[in-house]
Amino acid sequence: MRTNNRGVFRAWSCGQEAHSNNSNLTTNGADLYSYGLKIGVTADRAKIVGDFTSPGGRFASVTTSCHVNGAKTVADDVWHPATFQYTFSGSR
Repeated sequence: MRTNNRGVFRAWSCGQEAHSNNSNLTTNGADLYSYGLKIGVTADRAKIVGDFTSPGGRFASVTTSCHVNGAKTVADDVWHPATFQYTFSGSR
């Protein structure tokens, strides 16, 4: 489903696929991506966001920071980016 960023956050929180108008923010319903960087996951039905912002410890871009801050509004938990990447990268 094509929507605005807020709609992508809502879709992710409901487990539905969506992408922003320019496709820079996308979700398959389980994971949330900003420019291809995984910034959110669903684990045991909880929505978890990696804090890829300057205050969070790993700044990716201004737009990704906006995406992360928007995702925080629907997330159940926010993790430090290093812990998030280690836990959810799929490779160790």
